[in-house]
Amino acid sequence: MSHIFLDSKKEEYIPNHYQWKPEKGIYDLKPYEVKFPVDEIKQRQPTMWRYKEALPFDKSQDLLSFSLGEGMTPLLPLDKNEQNILVKMDYLMPTGSFKDRGASVLVAKAKELGVTTVIADSSGNAGTSIAAYCARANIRCHIYVPDSTVPKKLAQIEAYGAELHRIPGTREETAEAAQRDVEEKGIFYASHVYNPFFYEGTKTFAFEIWEQLNYKVPDKVIVPVGNGTLLLGAYIGFKNLKNAGVIRHFPKIVGVQSEGCQPIAKAFRENKNTSIVENTGTEAEGIAIADPVRGDQVLQAIKETNGAIITAPEKDIKSAKKELALKGFFVEPTTAATYAAFKEYKNSILNPDEVVVMSLCGSGLKK
Repeated sequence: MSHIFLDSKKEEYIPNHYQWKPEKGIYDLKPYEVKFPVDEIKQRQPTMWRYKEALPFDKSQDLLSFSLGEGMTPLLPLDKNEQNILVKMDYLMPTGSFKDRGASVLVAKAKELGVTTVIADSSGNAGTSIAAYCARANIRCHIYVPDSTVPKKLAQIEAYGAELHRIPGTREETAEAAQRDVEEKGIFYASHVYNPFFYEGTKTFAFEIWEQLNYKVPDKVIVPVGNGTLLLGAYIGFKNLKNAGVIRHFPKIVGVQSEGCQPIAKAFRENKNTSIVENTGTEAEGIAIADPVRGDQVLQAIKETNGAIITAPEKDIKSAKKELALKGFFVEPTTAATYAAFKEYKNSILNPDEVVVMSLCGSGLKK
């Protein structure tokens, strides 16, 4: 069954144009059956839509109508000396980040619902992705970003024809501005945080790893964590695979936060629920989320898989970016932070013979 969490206290999400948040908490999807017919999957195009029996659509639909070819990104060894340390190259997605997984599903669902206009807020990558898929689906798009967002991401959003709203202040204030307009204008909120269909796209990250490892899962998966869209997607995906009976166990999920903004890591260390922290500044702007809405779900996913959260030393992010480039991987600072944390904690969290997959999420061409 596909479901974010089997918590009876969570509100079930019934898709419509305007519903985005219950009075308390957040929405999750109603469980639905998923299948993985391997022989059929092998015959399909190498995109994430090859797993259509595990996606929340009528299986007779033409699921490639609004696709840009997202998914099935390379899985390669980090270098020749460590063949068991693998990197998933999601920065090679159509708009340059893993967010294309979630955006493609969310926008396809919006189109199915007859939505003609959406609002989304972002620190950059989710905004570029939603804008691109809205352009593909002929949906009008408004993207709200912090005024400090890097110019290349702003230019990319505008290139897709989206209307850009630059908000002075923090990432949290940007979200508040978007949500006010959603409420006041009655526009569909294409939120990569609140809308559970986004996670139904990012879960394909897990499916591809399973297939690329010859229908096995690694020992550990290392991903960056801001709002948790990739980490929760990975958790959901591996849960789908386990519930369908095609794998026997979860990999341990290891989340990465920056030293400058680490609300989930702090809660994990203190064994508490997440609470807002001060964002003291970080190069890794993509994970600089001081008040993650699904933070407690992230903690639950990590604990259920016997995983951990580690932090990237701020002083090492730039050098990690350079080191990855010298291995042939040109990534943005948020992805470099993942590698910086991996290097810092490698000896304490990894066993020499473990198979580890680390996500490379965003392209260096964006900054």
